[in-house]
Amino acid sequence: MEVDKIMKLKVEGMMCGHCKKAVTNALMKEDNIESVAVDLENGEVTVEGNDLSKEKISNIISETGYKVL
Repeated sequence: MEVDKIMKLKVEGMMCGHCKKAVTNALMKEDNIESVAVDLENGEVTVEGNDLSKEKISNIISETGYKVL
């Protein structure tokens, strides 16, 4: 079974350092996530870890106040 190690998502509404920190902190609370990179200019969040679930990651980002496209 193929397991995602790196996932890149388009996210709408992130505009500043606070946005970047909020998304990063929320995602890093998950035990299976090793790193988070937020690209404000391109509106992308790249997550690296084990057994990544797009649904779970999308929900965490949405709960932080941003829209996953």
